[in-house]
Parts: sequence; structure tokens; C-alpha cells
Amino acid sequence: MAPMEDRGEQELIARAKGGDPVAYERLLEPAIRSATRLAFAMLHDRSEAEDAFQEAALRAWRRLGNLRDGSRFQPWFIGIVANQCREIRRGKWWQLALIPDASVMRRVDETAWLDGEDLRRAVMRLPHDQRMAILLHFHLDMPLTDVSIALGISIAGVKTRINRALKRLRPAMGVAEARANG
Repeated sequence: MAPMEDRGEQELIARAKGGDPVAYERLLEPAIRSATRLAFAMLHDRSEAEDAFQEAALRAWRRLGNLRDGSRFQPWFIGIVANQCREIRRGKWWQLALIPDASVMRRVDETAWLDGEDLRRAVMRLPHDQRMAILLHFHLDMPLTDVSIALGISIAGVKTRINRALKRLRPAMGVAEARANG
């Protein structure tokens, strides 16, 4: 982010921390698309994704004081969305009573977030920490620095999770590692 944009974001954060709801909405607006895409990718249900986003937005508003001075809003907020989705998936009702919505399943634009059904299933079988790193970096096109903020780990930790995930995905997709000299 450019220094001028960063300064503007920091001013909005300060105003929002002071209770200005308009400033908070301006901070939230650029994060909506990424946050809802992540929620849908994690939950596979449009209604649940919208609920997760809304609950995360309320939590972020209430906990805005926890955002460190000088930190960027979007990676911090994406982390809250990811945690909200994880909480939803932990609920017993998710495992027992989730009935797929046929209208959502037919919508190609939302289910085409990965090129193939096999790849999507393989990603969903990854351990949560690896799946989050893959979704944030490749699906949401977040830079490694933002992924590290969203997950609350170092950049080296993000790289490790992504590498481990890719090693798990290669056999699942029947992709062999390329050799440098052969």
C-alpha cells in the first residue's frame, strides 16, 4: 500500500476507533469481496457465508481497539472472518443438519473458484491451517505479508503451510514435481 493510502487508512482507523461508523464502513468496503469469497470457499453455503461475514463485521467493530497502531485493516479483518467460519464449522448442526442448497450448487460462477471438482475436494481435505493459507494466498490473491497478518503467524510460517499443502495436493491431483535439470 502506498504511503499516502496507508496514511488515509490509518486516519480512518483512528476515526473508527473513536466511534465513527462512517469511517468503519469505509474501512470495511474494500474488504467485502475478499471476505465473502473466503467465507463461501470455507462454508460452501451462500447464506452461511453472508451470516459469517456480518458476524465478523460486528465483531471487528466491537474489537477495533485490538487492531494495533500502524496495522492494516483488511488482513486483520480477514483473520476475523476466517475464525468466524471456523466457529460455524465446529458447530454440531453443521455436521448433522446442513442440507445443500440446490440453487447455490447450480451457480457456476460461485462454485468455479477452483478449476476442477477434484482440486476443490483435495483443498477441502487439507488440514485447516494449510487450507487457510492456500485460500488466502491463491484464491484471494493476498500477498504473503497479508496472509501472515490474517493468520497471526510469520511469513516463514505461511510459506511452510503453503509448501506442505502443495506437497499434499500434488499426489491428490496426480501432479508430479518438476525437476530442474531433467
